Amino acid sequence: MVTEQEVDAIGQTLVDPKQPLQARFRALFTLRGLGGPGAIAWISQAFADDSTLLKHELAYCLGQMQDARAIPVLVDVLQDTRQEPMVRHEAGEALGAIGDPEVLELLKQYSSDPVIEVAETCQLAVRRLEWLQQHGREPTAGPYLSVDPAPPAEERDVGRLREALLDESRPLFERYRAMFALRNAGGEEAALALAEGLHCGSALFRHEVGYVLGQLQHEAAVPQLAAALARCAENPMVRHECAEALGAIARPACLAALQAHADDPERVVRESCEVALDMYEHETGRAFQYADGLEQLHGGPPPRAPPSPGAP
Repeated sequence: MVTEQEVDAIGQTLVDPKQPLQARFRALFTLRGLGGPGAIAWISQAFADDSTLLKHELAYCLGQMQDARAIPVLVDVLQDTRQEPMVRHEAGEALGAIGDPEVLELLKQYSSDPVIEVAETCQLAVRRLEWLQQHGREPTAGPYLSVDPAPPAEERDVGRLREALLDESRPLFERYRAMFALRNAGGEEAALALAEGLHCGSALFRHEVGYVLGQLQHEAAVPQLAAALARCAENPMVRHECAEALGAIARPACLAALQAHADDPERVVRESCEVALDMYEHETGRAFQYADGLEQLHGGPPPRAPPSPGAP
């Protein structure tokens, strides 16, 4: 049983900007695993930080915890236009992940936010909440651990799912459902179909494709992910997800792409490459820092090495 004092010590690490990013992420993963009001309070406090990447992960963790006590801080972050779009987007998605209908009207309001990534996220969250109300349950658990912004489509044919994924005339929610069904199907054909989505019009959609390819961990998607990371004109939230996906896939070509952008002028990309390089080292068996926690954070496969002391 973890004491309140131990939770506070972990929380102090999370909110301390002088701590290395690795240590702060490890503290975040640990608090997520512990759960409870103390953990939520410390995670909430860290939204005052200046790292967009860290704040994005804070919101993601709160959503994945599915604890309604996190709703007030997530609402505050969504409403705070001083927060970066990537952070506000993640707060909106987290509200949808928690699944409490009390935020439905608020999400409808922000579905017309002037920041398109925030608006599209809230539209998806509204559709997820309406789906939950209609079906009276969470989607059936699949092979991944994450709470996704849309349930997977019932269709199983990869060709038809690819068609739905890439059809930009369809509602975004339907395309997301195809995306998660392709992820669950797995294999090279599904990975290549998903990778085509990195050229679609919506930056939010492209970033989700990067995230899903990181979960899938199929080498066939490496060239497309590396190309997206290298496009300096690409939305930073897309490049961030592609970097972390390359770290999870962990093939030699991934290492070269990540090292090439380790000093990227865009901070969120630079920090994502730092995270991804640690993931790469773990996946290839050379080191363990906080990659197991990151895999669990993003709903990836179970750890391939024993967790370090204090890991969630």
